[in-house]
Amino acid sequence: MPVRIITVKERQSGKRGVKAVILGPSGVGKTTLLRTLDPVSTLFIELEAGDLSVQDVPVDTIRPATWDDCRNWAVYLAGPNPALPPEAAYSRAHHERVAAELGDTALAKYDTYFVDSITVAGRLCFRWAAQQPEAFSERTGKPDLRGAYGLHAREMIGWLTHLQHARAKNVIFIGILEYVVDDSGRGTWQIQLEGSKTGRELPGIVDQVITMQLVRFEQNSDPVRALVCQQPNPFSYPAKDRSGRLGLFEKPHLGELIAKITAAR
Repeated sequence: MPVRIITVKERQSGKRGVKAVILGPSGVGKTTLLRTLDPVSTLFIELEAGDLSVQDVPVDTIRPATWDDCRNWAVYLAGPNPALPPEAAYSRAHHERVAAELGDTALAKYDTYFVDSITVAGRLCFRWAAQQPEAFSERTGKPDLRGAYGLHAREMIGWLTHLQHARAKNVIFIGILEYVVDDSGRGTWQIQLEGSKTGRELPGIVDQVITMQLVRFEQNSDPVRALVCQQPNPFSYPAKDRSGRLGLFEKPHLGELIAKITAAR
């Protein structure tokens, strides 16, 4: 079937969700952002096994435990990629097989997928990649880390990109932020993720990169939780706002943040 032209009216009236990654150090309260979303229309994709802070939130939940689980749920939630061959992950054949196994779920009720966290997804992915033939030398049969990390990067980027194509849904990825000091003594804030390629390419995949941190707005005042949404910022935190609608700082409320980004101009 030929690709048809989408009219201006169709493009502007079509629903488009927000794709964002929220980064923050452990303990800052990233998971509690789930409380700021409508629980009826949110699906909690819990990879951390750390939902103690939100165990009372009445939200539907899935708990992928392996990389195969992650890929299966990604194709189920975002639909198939018709450009891929049948044997590939996220293909139409993959989607049909997973849909037959999982049954008919009313995905239309969900506006938001809350993925906690991309850091753990990366660990599951690398554990899987390290067991694949590509992670071993053909000549010696010994483990080949370069092959494992290369496969890991392709898999992670493919997974993130596929979920990003759930066009009508909001997809919120949570990730751990860490301060990394290099051999020259220079420090930078980076996402905690296996390998480096996925972390470098992630800002190009999502619409928003937001850092959640404790920020002191006035001297001698108590720090408060805030979302840092723009770059540059005074702290050199990772940030990006493709929408152009967010301030340098926003309150830690995802429901209000999404509404601000998607409001009609």
